[in-house]
This record gives sequence, structure tokens and C-alpha cells, in this order.
Amino acid sequence: MKFDHPIVKALKKELTNWNIWQTRIVVVTMAAIAGLVVVGFTWLSEKAVAIFFQLNAGCRWLPLIWTPVCAMIIVWLTRRYAAGAAGSGIPQVMAALDPSVHRANRPLFVSLKLSLSKIMLTSAGLLGGLSLGREGPSVQVAAGIMLSARRWLPARASVNEHGLLVAGGAAGIAAAFNTPLAGVMFAIEELSRLPEQRSSGLLVACIVLGGLIAVSLTGNATYFGVIHATQAGLALLLPGLLVAIASGMAGGVFSRLVIASLSGQGQDRLSVLRRRHPIVFAGVCGLLVAVIGVVTSGATFGSGYSHTRHMLEGSDNTVSIYVVFKFLATWLTTWSGVPAGIFAPSLAIGAALGNDVAQLLHSPLTAALIALGMTGFLAAVTQAPLTSFIIVMEMVDGHAMVLSLMACALIASGISRILSQPLYPSLAQVQLKRLPTTS
Repeated sequence: MKFDHPIVKALKKELTNWNIWQTRIVVVTMAAIAGLVVVGFTWLSEKAVAIFFQLNAGCRWLPLIWTPVCAMIIVWLTRRYAAGAAGSGIPQVMAALDPSVHRANRPLFVSLKLSLSKIMLTSAGLLGGLSLGREGPSVQVAAGIMLSARRWLPARASVNEHGLLVAGGAAGIAAAFNTPLAGVMFAIEELSRLPEQRSSGLLVACIVLGGLIAVSLTGNATYFGVIHATQAGLALLLPGLLVAIASGMAGGVFSRLVIASLSGQGQDRLSVLRRRHPIVFAGVCGLLVAVIGVVTSGATFGSGYSHTRHMLEGSDNTVSIYVVFKFLATWLTTWSGVPAGIFAPSLAIGAALGNDVAQLLHSPLTAALIALGMTGFLAAVTQAPLTSFIIVMEMVDGHAMVLSLMACALIASGISRILSQPLYPSLAQVQLKRLPTTS
């Protein structure tokens, strides 16, 4: 083969171009670091939850003081030192990806400082017993780590800040759920409708690497356990359709409530109190969350992992109204202004809804309906049906329910679109209002 052959030239360029290899080394290294940090975030949040339940076991009424005080302190710290860390974290990443945002303003939404703040403040919320998850915050955490890679990239790198944010945010989901495929789909469905052609392979590799880091360190397991659901055929059609419709309606209402609550434009007394006295309002929300938790014997505290796992195992005896209580606790936690994700609570609410339908119809397909409820409610809240379907699909033992899960996600998401605007894009617009005004 001649040395001037196109293949030889391409190979020579590939092997000798230091800019290409520097870009790959930097991006892959930061992706691995992001995965490790999310794993550490997972460990810290689980420890925080465990400590809270130990305190609660010692004194059942302690949350009535502990939870509102924690909420007030967290909101004060957030507003004073890390305003960009409030809320889920996904809207901040979407805001940072907005073409109108200058790179100098991106640290308002995503940065290493905000990543560290998000880890500590979200874990503090779980320590306080608030109803929140760490998956959405993991998106902002990983995106902040990946964005910091820009300072080590060569001047003509094929990956720009947009690509780093997309890869980081998706790697956060992949590492949080131990599902690399869900991370890739989240990048396409939520963060970027059209991945960059020149660097999409490298960015997808980073997303997958973030998930694999989590799998290698924590094991290939899901936090809700494995859903053992067999092929049910036509017997699943009626109850499954009922779950899809109910979860779509409930998720749409939840999304609409969150958008209205966080938009800051309400004129009711509570919205006015939130604007004028945000710390006091956080305490009121924390107290209401604590009351709900005490009434349900602690079932609504935290992310809902253990409760959902017990439900799947058939060892949970919570009354059917749990779905309403968890719904309210999660909404109040979000409204309080603390850094809080809604992925895990949404899965818990959906699981409870599916379990309620199974009990109502005396169906033997409880595990399958729980899986459908988890998929449907998450798809309805996020209006990201493919990501929701893949996350729950990873929990199902076998592929007997793949088509059922996908259909449920699409139906629920479609119903939600009638009831509510898309949650994360709407909240991203709220975040963009924080941009400095130019005179």
C-alpha cells in the first residue's frame, strides 16, 4: 500500500494529531471522574437517609421539629451561597444549553461550585426527611464536572461546551440509575434533540462510561430491586390501560402544579409568602411534609426507595391513600425551594398507583402493574417517555413487558401533554430569568 493512499493518510492523521488525542483523553477522564462523583453522591445520600430513619426510630415526633428546621437552613444556604443549586438541576442544565446564554453566564446554572453545593444540600434534604431524589441533581453535578474540562481542551477541539454539558448531564442519569442506555436516550430526548455529528461517538462513549463506572463500583443492580413480571397477554390489557390513563392524569397534574408553584407568579397567600419570606415558607412546607410523614408512619419520608422495594416484594402494608400522601409530600418539598430531584419520588408514586389498581381489581398481576405505574407516572411528569421506559425496563426480569411498558409510557405522556406544559423546559425558562439584564 502506498504511503499517499487515503487510508494511510487518514491513519497517520488519526495517530499523529495531538489535538484529537488530547480532546479524547480530557473528555474521557472527566467522564470517569463525573461517574465516580455521582457514585460518591449516591453513597452520601443513602447515609443521610439512613441517619434520618435512625433518628426517627428513636423519636417518632422528632421530624415535626427536625424537618422544618432542616428545610429552612437548606433554603437559607441555597439562597445565600448557591442560588443556582435550587430545584432539580435538570432545568439549570437546559438553561445553560440555551443559545441565548453567553458562556460567561453559564456558571449561574452549571459549575463545579454548584456541583459541590448540590451534593451537600440535596444530601442535607434527605437527612431532613424531605421527599426528594438525587437523580435530577446528579445531572447538574455531572454536567458541572464535565463543563470544567473546557479549560484543558485544545483551541480547535471537536467538542464544545454544548457537547460537554449534554454528555455530563446524560452521564449523571446513567450513573444515578446504573443504566447507560437511559443516559444516551436522556441526552437525545431532553438535553439535545440533535447530537453533534463530529463528536457524537466520543460523547456517547462518555455517557456510557459514566454508567459503567457506577455499575462497576456498586454492582449491576437497581435501587428498587428487580421486578419479576411474566408475560400476561390480554389479562394485562384492561388494568394496564387503567394504570396508563391514571398515571398520565396524575403525572400531568403534578407537572402542572410544580410549574405553577415554581414560576413565582401566583397571587395566592402561599405564593406571596414564598416570595416575601422564602425561609419561613420553607419551614411551613417542611412542617407539612413532617406531618404527612408522621401520619404515614414514616412511609413518605425520603426518596421512596425502600417503600417501593417492599411493595414489589409484597411485604408492604401501607394503605392505598399513600399515593396521595407521597404526591403531596413531593410537591411540598419541591415548592419549598430546596435542591431536590423528583425522579425517585415519581417512581415511588407510580409504583403505589399501580399497586392500588391491582388491589382495586383484585388482579394477580401486581408486579406488572407496579412496573407500568412507575413508567407511566415518570413519563407523564417528565414527558420523556423513552427515557422513562428504558429506566424501568432495566428493572424488569426479562423482556416480557417491553411493549407494554413502551405503550404505557407513550399513553401517559400523551395525556400529560394535554394537561400540562413540558416540565423541564418550562422550569428552564424560569431559570433564564436569573440572567443579568443589560441596560
